[in-house]
Amino acid sequence: MSEKSFKDLPSGDQHLREERIAGEDIYGGIFLKMKRDTVSLPDGQQAVREYLTHPGAVAIVALLDDGRVLLERQYRYPIAKACIEIPAGKLDPNENPLLCAQRELAEETGYTAKKWSYIRRIHPVISYSTEFIDIYLAEGLVPGASHLDEEEFLDVFAAPLEQLIAWVEEGEITDVKTTISAYWLDRYRRGLVSPEPIK
Repeated sequence: MSEKSFKDLPSGDQHLREERIAGEDIYGGIFLKMKRDTVSLPDGQQAVREYLTHPGAVAIVALLDDGRVLLERQYRYPIAKACIEIPAGKLDPNENPLLCAQRELAEETGYTAKKWSYIRRIHPVISYSTEFIDIYLAEGLVPGASHLDEEEFLDVFAAPLEQLIAWVEEGEITDVKTTISAYWLDRYRRGLVSPEPIK
């Protein structure tokens, strides 16, 4: 017996949906909130779902004129490690994602960009968080002075795409937004994908 293909699956998602019956706030932090909901399962049984609500974030694939990728190294307390990542930051309340990307790039690296394109939205932890990250491509970079937040410390540097992919393959980079962006950029350079231009 062979597995079905995607086209053999039922249309729609009604047979998979879980409906919220009741819920409570468990914890409210500076920007993360934890919730616990009781849901009705497709078979009529009930279950508990705990999850974090997150305001959303942006990430930037910033390309220098020589083709290198602008990167940051920042200490991430939850995993006790200095991580290599692309520039990123969370959205302020009601903030436009593109404006947030432009703000974060300038604040963290000092660079502004003459050309912006939209790559895609990702959901990095779909099993327990509402977080999304909108990824943008920034080209035509112009250097300037960074303006880090008071509690923010990071190194800014540039590396060729080949090195970025090698760090992903070697397990040096484990950050999901950076990993996805590295493989997307490789396909972009080979002419296999295109971003959505922003006018």
